[in-house]
Amino acid sequence: MKVFFEKLLWNSRYMTLLAVWSCIVGMALLFLSSAMDMGRMLVEFVQVHFMGHEVEDFHVILVSHVITAVDDFLLAIVLLIFALGVYELHIDKIDFARGDKGAGKLLQITSLDDLKDRLGKVILMILIVAFFKNVLHVTFDDPLNILYMGGGIFLVSLALYFGHKSGQDH
Repeated sequence: MKVFFEKLLWNSRYMTLLAVWSCIVGMALLFLSSAMDMGRMLVEFVQVHFMGHEVEDFHVILVSHVITAVDDFLLAIVLLIFALGVYELHIDKIDFARGDKGAGKLLQITSLDDLKDRLGKVILMILIVAFFKNVLHVTFDDPLNILYMGGGIFLVSLALYFGHKSGQDH
């Protein structure tokens, strides 16, 4: 009974493949969706700048779409790193990735702390991009808004500084 239970328990790690495959599907959907959105923005850009179509505040719309695409691409990268990390930690090492010189160390996960650090850095970038996207819609009709903006930029800078500093320890 003990052997059966231990074998069942050990083989239950394969359930993490559901998370791996779900993350890969989510990553592909985010990449495709963002790329298609950028394709639509390219068509609209050509229409506005070369065909004379009028779109009010096109520059703000364009920047907002580009920032959203960057945000989605970063989230897709988080899903990829998480999928590779979960696979390497629970299932098996990816030998193909170890032999590929182009992959670098970003996609090679050796421990749970390593996965956490890599995800934390990309999530920090997502938060910075989200902050930047929200800054586009800030109005400076109130002096307090300027103070909030300065405080937000300071906190983002502080987060980047500490994120960079923690990356040098490894």
